[in-house]
Amino acid sequence: MLELKQINKVFFEGTPDEKKALNGLNLTLQEGDFVTVIGSNGAGKSTLLNIIAGVLYPDRGSIKIDDKNVTYIPEYKRSKWIGRVFQDPMAGTAPNMTIEENLALALGRSKKRSLLKGVNKGRRHEFKELLSSIDIGLENRLNTKVGLLSGGERQALSLLMATFSKPRILLLDEHTAALDPARAELITKITKDLVEQHQLTTLMVTHRMDQAIELGNRLVMMDAGQIIFEAHEEEKKKLTVEGLIQEFQNIRGSRFVSDRTVLTS
Repeated sequence: MLELKQINKVFFEGTPDEKKALNGLNLTLQEGDFVTVIGSNGAGKSTLLNIIAGVLYPDRGSIKIDDKNVTYIPEYKRSKWIGRVFQDPMAGTAPNMTIEENLALALGRSKKRSLLKGVNKGRRHEFKELLSSIDIGLENRLNTKVGLLSGGERQALSLLMATFSKPRILLLDEHTAALDPARAELITKITKDLVEQHQLTTLMVTHRMDQAIELGNRLVMMDAGQIIFEAHEEEKKKLTVEGLIQEFQNIRGSRFVSDRTVLTS
């Protein structure tokens, strides 16, 4: 489904600020995999997602989606295969447009359909059913401007927009980090339900080790632009936060982080 081979990315190369963000990274996702990614600040997690999405191009290496080489295909062309939800609830939606208009735009990523056709009576009924599935009352607010929604409501809508066209790959970029604990828990549940319902191949970056352990069938740990540890399904079931911290210390010989707020909720 997704294959990254020997990905290298350097920022500000040849200057005093040179930063090697990805260093010979290899990663393969099979269809239906739900892989969570953890790592300290600067490990290369966001760069990894940007490389997959086409926001950035690698300096070296190759990227394949469904065996198609997409290494230098721009972001707007990759969007038909990739759904993405960002950390900022304000990103990923158009705040001055209504809920139904945002959903129609998301549908347009995979279908040639005008906005006018996208909000006809039949489509509006479909949108209501879709919103009802997450059970937070948005189905009764189709004409509400998205900018008036709470952060949690916007993230729930962003998830729906990213998933209901059934992308080949779903990228989740710390999408609960900006929410309070109650709303983060809600979005985590909705994420799990939608991924299972649509059997989506998913790559999720998270700052929370407990969340990384709870969700998905694989876990990878990054540091200095490389994957330094990986746990598959059976091994992952036995993991604990303390165990992951110890794995990092065993591999790198140093503490993972000093701030435990990045480790748990």
